[in-house]
Amino acid sequence: MISPLEILARLGAAALFGSLIGLERERLMWAAGVRTHMLVAVGACLFMIVSAYGFEQARTLDHVILDPSRIAAQVVSGIGFLGAGSILLRGQVIRGLTTAASIWSVAALGLACGGGLYFAAAATTAIILVILVGIKPLEEMYRVRVQSASLLITVRHDVFSSGGLRKLMGLRSTQLQRVTIEQHGEEDRIKLQLVRVSRSAVDTAIAALRAHHDVRDVTLLSRESYSGS
Repeated sequence: MISPLEILARLGAAALFGSLIGLERERLMWAAGVRTHMLVAVGACLFMIVSAYGFEQARTLDHVILDPSRIAAQVVSGIGFLGAGSILLRGQVIRGLTTAASIWSVAALGLACGGGLYFAAAATTAIILVILVGIKPLEEMYRVRVQSASLLITVRHDVFSSGGLRKLMGLRSTQLQRVTIEQHGEEDRIKLQLVRVSRSAVDTAIAALRAHHDVRDVTLLSRESYSGS
């Protein structure tokens, strides 16, 4: 059995590394902030200590075989409910995946500290912070260019199919998520939901539609950039 001082050191290291990840999430005003990440790390650390050292006396008994990795393995699968609670669907945008991944990673940090793998835990903390802080500007640069948009098109009846619209607008099949057509007399009102399109691609598509002689009107209903997580 390890000493009380070593137990305290491992729990303290888990709390420290977890708080560093939590501070980054707290900075962005996410619900899973410093306290949540610290609790996950410390709890996972204690699970690891109990798994590795809590049954030493039972191992000395005859005909008793214990696998010390079982409790730690359950942490990996059990932490999923916290991650799922941080994922939100807002319109066409899923938010919280990065925070869910950080919670899952913090659980791994706690297990590493509980196993006495201080260097592995410290190195992983540094790498996670680089991913969360250093990569984010590059991710934001991409997300500014990638949007979702809704268009309402008024066109002469029975002129366009969804494939014809997509070809005219210069879009890939995966970018045209939904097409709704309603007939109003001699006209069709077509509502399009576009995803993962750049601002310039949306503007080009609208210009192409307006230039077509059968298109009566094109209205941009909404335009939304993919937000961070």
